[in-house]
Amino acid sequence: MTTGAPGPREAVVTAGAPGGVKDLTRLRAQRRVLIVLVAAQVLSGAGLAAGVTVGALLAQDMLGSTSLTGVVSALSTAGSALAAVAVGRVSQARGRRPGLAAGYLAGAVGSVGVVAAAVAGSPALLFAAMFVYGAGVATNLQARYAGADLATSAGRARAVSTVLVATTMGGVLGPGLAGVTGDLAHGLGIPYLAGPFLLAGAAYAVAALVLTVWLRPDPLLLARTLEAGRADGTGEARTGSTAGERSPGMLAGVLVMVCTQLVMVAIMTMTPVHMHDHGNGTGASGLVIGVHIAAMYLPSPLSGWLVDRYGRRTIAVASALTLLAAGIMAAYAPGDSVAAIAVALALLGLGWNLGLISGTAIVTDADALAGRARVQGLVDVAVAVAGAVGGLASGLLVAAAGYSVLAVGGGVLALAIVPVVLAVRRGAAPGPDGGAARGR
Repeated sequence: MTTGAPGPREAVVTAGAPGGVKDLTRLRAQRRVLIVLVAAQVLSGAGLAAGVTVGALLAQDMLGSTSLTGVVSALSTAGSALAAVAVGRVSQARGRRPGLAAGYLAGAVGSVGVVAAAVAGSPALLFAAMFVYGAGVATNLQARYAGADLATSAGRARAVSTVLVATTMGGVLGPGLAGVTGDLAHGLGIPYLAGPFLLAGAAYAVAALVLTVWLRPDPLLLARTLEAGRADGTGEARTGSTAGERSPGMLAGVLVMVCTQLVMVAIMTMTPVHMHDHGNGTGASGLVIGVHIAAMYLPSPLSGWLVDRYGRRTIAVASALTLLAAGIMAAYAPGDSVAAIAVALALLGLGWNLGLISGTAIVTDADALAGRARVQGLVDVAVAVAGAVGGLASGLLVAAAGYSVLAVGGGVLALAIVPVVLAVRRGAAPGPDGGAARGR
């Protein structure tokens, strides 16, 4: 069993330690934390990809209606909103380890529920299970904050990007195994489209185990210990926003992530259905979604470097322009052209990646360490709600006006990011080192 309290070794190496020793402790701990998070993210990426690849198709098959397929994505993202609050609160009270592990375990339970719903042919159970499955999606995103807990402001975006890029391997592998897991499910007497959720259940469960056993020291608890020591020894406590205070920088960061999530989920959700309607099979859809998820996470190291080098606002604007290009290309790509749609979805994933990393850096810069996990959970609630709205509206909009209208409309909506981030005064979001210039 694990607890939220720092272990004996953590207490020994931090209590009363000189600044140089504390810096060494932080560096070593950060290296170990990133290694463990990377391992867990590889696994969780496979779980996340399952719902993206076949969730809408499974709903369409069970419900016999395209207009309601977006409900599955909406329920999953609504569930991730609730999970973001829960994971944030548990992390705030006991540390990242129990919070993240509990979230992944809930995702595993939801995956099993989806398989049971497919076997029973129960849409009601499918909806409930997809709601619980959303916990895995929320936890996958919450893990990026754990990567930033021990990072300095100058390297925070790169720390976030390291955690995100680890999702790529599982995210690409998961859709590629859609056919294999479907055949396995069929051989077990389970509906073909439920196969990827067998993989998701196992992947999320193992990710929870990895974090429970190896995420030591807990990054958030150690960061608090080091911060308290710095304040006691030098008076250089964190100068960012205090609990309950919301700076303009934080609000801008939230908007960047909310907008990119809404646009990405809306277009991504209906792309497999759009391809299916033009005669493409599950394998083609899986390939496109695999490319999309790779583009969501694989560019993370470069995106993190760009955010740290050129500033949060600059890359947030680049995110909006990339999403616009993705929407236009998706709208005008031939429905039977797998290559063209794959390029459009790659741009969609890249735009999301740029927005998530820049937005996360803005929010973390502006947030006080004492209430960080709780606030980050609430921020991700807004992100999840935006995804739920995008998923729900996508099916209705495609049924009423078509996929092209959805794609172009999403790209235009992303431009809302530009005036908001440009309006934020330079330096409005100071970092933990007092580095206001990172808000540029």
